Amino acid sequence: MKKRLINLAEELTNTFGAPGFEDEVIEKIKSHLEFLDFERDSMNNLYAGLAQRDTSKPTVALDCHTDEVGFIVENINRNGSINFLQLGGWYIGNIPASSVVIKNEKGEKYLGTVTSKPPHFMNEEEKGRLPKMSELTIDIGTSSYEETTELYGIEIGNPIVPDVKFTYDEKIGVMRAKAFDNRLGCVAAIEVLSSLKDRKSNVNVVGAFASQEEVGLRGAQVAAYRVKPDFAIVFEGSPADDSFKDSSSAHGALKKGVQLRVVDGAMISNPRVLRFAKEIAKKRGIKYQVIAREKGATNGGKYHISETGIPVLVLGIPTRYIHTHYSYASIDDLISAIDLAKGIIEELTMDIIKSF
Repeated sequence: MKKRLINLAEELTNTFGAPGFEDEVIEKIKSHLEFLDFERDSMNNLYAGLAQRDTSKPTVALDCHTDEVGFIVENINRNGSINFLQLGGWYIGNIPASSVVIKNEKGEKYLGTVTSKPPHFMNEEEKGRLPKMSELTIDIGTSSYEETTELYGIEIGNPIVPDVKFTYDEKIGVMRAKAFDNRLGCVAAIEVLSSLKDRKSNVNVVGAFASQEEVGLRGAQVAAYRVKPDFAIVFEGSPADDSFKDSSSAHGALKKGVQLRVVDGAMISNPRVLRFAKEIAKKRGIKYQVIAREKGATNGGKYHISETGIPVLVLGIPTRYIHTHYSYASIDDLISAIDLAKGIIEELTMDIIKSF
């Protein structure tokens, strides 16, 4: 199982999937769930198993978002450099001097570097502050507008993602890549759906692979209305805090298990749902940690206020340096999230869902 999950994480994190441009990720997901039917909507959401539901059973949505933080071409300058806008929540200090991939309309991909003015050319005011977004451009090595547009086919609206390749360190069981937020969630959803093949269950399980989470949970808002689940499990690559907090105050630590979220900027978790999840985890010996966050949000923020209110459980896989080029995550934490989701699905009934 572990080797399979590592390979799947490598495949999905290396895939291009800026918000609104998740097509390649969708095709990868479909290739691993060929035993299910698929439906795709105009938001670029992918639904797996929607048409195969037994209407006599409650429906559980396995949600995860397919997009990653990225950028989009805003303008091409006379010298061939590219102005760009953020897609998702970036901190400006993490953007300069980084390598990126630009995808043109033909699907061709080209490497570029986010410019960083050498200190030799900075005045004292510039040296004492972070650059402004409007001061950053992407350089693909060209020297004119014509080279950028005619030789490389780059134009306004082309999507951009970080240029990073997946690696895995067997000594410590830690993965390093881009887009753990939220390709790890995609890995978890694929694994859980695959484990249910040809197995009887008290509930229908539908994969809801949502688009555009990084720009406002947009895909999930549509998915919640399309699936209309009775219960939702939201997988998320969740910020780890153990690299800048001590062990007593860190609640998103690598190798400490799946992360249960009490509150964030978009949702106060149902305490009855959390209690049920903790009971399952304790009974099955699954490691978990609990976090309360002032800011940030997941697709759970849309599900829990959809229709007449859908009970939601957010299962986070702790990820260091989220919303940057390079992130770290533990394979054991990913497995904990998968095992807890499986356990919950095995024990869920309509009566339990109604008790929430």
